[in-house]
Amino acid sequence: MDVITLLIDGIFTALQPLNLGLALLGVVIGLFVGAMPGLGSVNGVAILLPFTFVIQQITGSVSSPMIFLAAIYYGAMYGGAISSITLGIPGASTAVATTFDGRPLALQGKADRALVIAALASFVGGTVSTILFTGAAPLLASVALKFGNPEIFALMLLAFATFVGLGGDDIPKTIISICLGLILSAVGFDIISGAPRLLLFDSTAWFSRGIQFLVLAIGVYGIGEMLWTINSTRYKTEMTEARITLGRMRAALAGASEAWKGTLIGSLLGFFVGILPAAGATPGSLMAYGVAKMVSKDPSKFGHGEPDGVAAPESANNSASTGAMLPMMTLGIPGSPTTAVLLAGMVIWGLTPGPRLFTDQPDFVWPLIGSFYISNLIAVVMNLAFIPLFLRVLRMPFTILAPLIFVLSVVGVFAAYQNIYDVWLMLFFGIGAFFLRILNYPLAPAVLAIVLGPIAEPTLRQSLILSDGSWMIFLNRPIAGPITIVAIVLILLPLVGLIRRRLLRR
Repeated sequence: MDVITLLIDGIFTALQPLNLGLALLGVVIGLFVGAMPGLGSVNGVAILLPFTFVIQQITGSVSSPMIFLAAIYYGAMYGGAISSITLGIPGASTAVATTFDGRPLALQGKADRALVIAALASFVGGTVSTILFTGAAPLLASVALKFGNPEIFALMLLAFATFVGLGGDDIPKTIISICLGLILSAVGFDIISGAPRLLLFDSTAWFSRGIQFLVLAIGVYGIGEMLWTINSTRYKTEMTEARITLGRMRAALAGASEAWKGTLIGSLLGFFVGILPAAGATPGSLMAYGVAKMVSKDPSKFGHGEPDGVAAPESANNSASTGAMLPMMTLGIPGSPTTAVLLAGMVIWGLTPGPRLFTDQPDFVWPLIGSFYISNLIAVVMNLAFIPLFLRVLRMPFTILAPLIFVLSVVGVFAAYQNIYDVWLMLFFGIGAFFLRILNYPLAPAVLAIVLGPIAEPTLRQSLILSDGSWMIFLNRPIAGPITIVAIVLILLPLVGLIRRRLLRR
């Protein structure tokens, strides 16, 4: 039986009333947990995992519980953009890059445009990745299996190479921002020796687990943005202009096509990063933003309301969420924290993830893949339909909205980690981000560095251990070598340009 026939059968199974209802319910829940700071797809899937045992008993099928959880995953990827655009607080780490340009668009009274672009880009990213998943699962799984530590570090180095462009023309400040993020990512215990490092007052209470990324993200883009808008008073004059009419919605839908380049980059790059074990949607969305800015004709527009800056991360995180399912199902290796929870559920349900899953359990695999298409369609329709509701948030008086942002930030961080130290850290990072913005230091490179730092450091050190300290391991391997060379060239080009401009001024 060919793939097309199996897929059609799977879609019809996913369209059965009970499965369709589970997909709809999962998307609604996912939108909520994705938009609420501190929750995200991991928390939503983990909290509702026990509920799936009831679903399995009612339906007698192992595909129905997975359809429900996968729909939550999809909905959360869409939902993260809602608070990122309307409040400037990323609902989850996967939506941090969306705040870079989504928030400025909202401040310009164009939140409807940003929300439409985010929804449509998410839909395209999810659809493209699902098609790739359907047609090339065995091949892509074998490619991902060839990525060892040197290849993953080379990919992270390539991501760092795009950072130089994220800070505008002030390259020194951008490099300082990157270094600050890398230092913060190194806080905690050494991964090789286990020795504590960079702990405050030699106390393990504050930093023994390292600095959680969500703490930094909510602090910088929640508290920091609130303080910045209070200081600049832009919020009062611009945010109250948010409104929605049928004409504006039509214009936003018609204008979404201008973000096609960012959507395409995010869809393809996000899926590729998603299939790498332990990478996930967050690095994929951040890397897509960097690449979209790097190839743009006018990179200076990024950070000031560029549509491609919204489309690239949103299409990437949806694409990566589907891509992360691939190594989980074909290799038994979770591609993200959320798929690790899904993998645990599969094992509990009596399934064995691995290469034989597609041949031994087609009644599970193909209805699940069919549900990807259906959940993606449900999510984009619901997002577009709820845009007027989302925009009501922007019309709140600032005297109400500022305390709401503060409460959501505090509750979100505490709910995620149940640790008051993380709340204090979030407030500290928010105040620090406010002063860095006053000094015109770019925040995006620091945020991106703290995301990729925990991935880059262990892969670098384990690669050097494997090669007895030889750096040639990143150049003499067939996959790592070309990626490393491209990354080095991308790092040197802006520096050469900076030196050349300074010499011409003399």
